[in-house]
Amino acid sequence: MIFQSFSLLNLLMKQASSGDSKKIVGVFYKANEYATKNPNFLGCVENALGIRDWLESQGHQYIVTDDKEGPDCELEKHIPDLHVLISTPFHPAYVTAERIKKAKNLKLLLTAGIGSDHIDLQAAAAAGLTVAEVTGSNVVSVAEDELMRILILMRNFVPGYNQVVKGEWNVAGIAYRAYDLEGKTIGTVGAGRIGKLLLQRLKPFGCNLLYHDRLQMAPELEKETGAKFVEDLNEMLPKCDVIVINMPLTEKTRGMFNKELIGKLKKGVLIVNNARGAIMERQAVVDAVESGHIGGYSGDVWDPQPAPKDHPWRYMPNQAMTPHTSGTTIDAQLRYAAGTKDMLERYFKGEDFPTENYIVKDGELAPQYR
Repeated sequence: MIFQSFSLLNLLMKQASSGDSKKIVGVFYKANEYATKNPNFLGCVENALGIRDWLESQGHQYIVTDDKEGPDCELEKHIPDLHVLISTPFHPAYVTAERIKKAKNLKLLLTAGIGSDHIDLQAAAAAGLTVAEVTGSNVVSVAEDELMRILILMRNFVPGYNQVVKGEWNVAGIAYRAYDLEGKTIGTVGAGRIGKLLLQRLKPFGCNLLYHDRLQMAPELEKETGAKFVEDLNEMLPKCDVIVINMPLTEKTRGMFNKELIGKLKKGVLIVNNARGAIMERQAVVDAVESGHIGGYSGDVWDPQPAPKDHPWRYMPNQAMTPHTSGTTIDAQLRYAAGTKDMLERYFKGEDFPTENYIVKDGELAPQYR
């Protein structure tokens, strides 16, 4: 046993002195008492994607924190000499151009999940960094969550639940704005992996399905989903009873749903947004919900994240907001933890990642972020 320990120590020292040792920093949310309640709860600080033992056995340094904001935060202390930064969309480490400039050793930015808009992608590309995410890891999780939110809004579920909690019973207070999903027009803005899965799941409900995207689906998939492509977004949106946001946050989509665009929507429209909070103009959403122009708003994405206590979306009527949880089910955590480990293994060996995982490679952004 002593010989084995001595051999392992020698191996670690040899790796560290050889220049192969990397400093890897992970930024995740703290789970506190929940960390031990499920052995597969990997996406938190305490369980650190389940890769600590593996990384340290190879001589790498692995530092994990939830402290990511401000000049004196834990993350800031490690920016100058880290090689790899891992973050998630659920508790994002905002990687600004300023931080990239300070990070002299940084080579790789990994998103454990999907959505890398917490990174200044232009600055990352200019600095020659690689940005990658675990594409596909939580698309099922998010699509299922979107379907749930559509039904929650359509059936006016939240006020009914609140009545039960408060000991009340007022059927009229719920039924006056509860509807069937059948026969309604549902439009998804973006029909990538998540959008396609949502359309497939909506088909049995007998809805009129529309989608807008930069690329039209293959004819066989359109036939399978029964969804109709609408090239002009301004043509599609006013037709929709429910609008689901399924596009990435880019400079083109930031603030897209502003007062003017929302004003063109059908009065009483329901909106589901599990994409990114900054696609919506914050106050325009509040005003439209309060006036009734938006009949209900649900999502789990905010700007910024975590959302401050005074964020106005917390206090809107007819909202069904949650913290950013749709893509971090236990099943999704297993997938994005495994995908992160796979990319780290490839990185250490000097191998390429799966093509679809790249967000920035060789100074170029993936098409969806251009």
